[in-house]
Amino acid sequence: MFNSEPASPGLLTSVRKLLDTGLASVQNRAELAAVEFKEEKDQAIELMLWAMVVFFFAMMAAIMLTATVIFAFPGDQRVYVAGVFAFLYLAGGVWAFLGLRARLKKQPVPFSATVDEIKRDREWLTK
Repeated sequence: MFNSEPASPGLLTSVRKLLDTGLASVQNRAELAAVEFKEEKDQAIELMLWAMVVFFFAMMAAIMLTATVIFAFPGDQRVYVAGVFAFLYLAGGVWAFLGLRARLKKQPVPFSATVDEIKRDREWLTK
């Protein structure tokens, strides 16, 4: 007469739970993306500041060294010494550019952890 089994949750309750789980997953991924974005931004700002400091001091040292060496030569040879310095600075600039490009290629893809998590979610859903 009496049914001792607990009543099964209704369709509406199941849909709510499914939506809650889906929204929680989306929220988790969005929070991960936000954290990764902040880390990328902070790293970029730090690299820019350090690059500016290095550039400033390197330029000051190069200017002073160049001027000292140029003025150490007699007046008629100063033009040739300045040309040698110009060539050396050009070669150094090319070397630095190639090194910077290589470093930028080695950096990981931004938001790779978020992309990996979304791939794992899709694999789990397709099983």
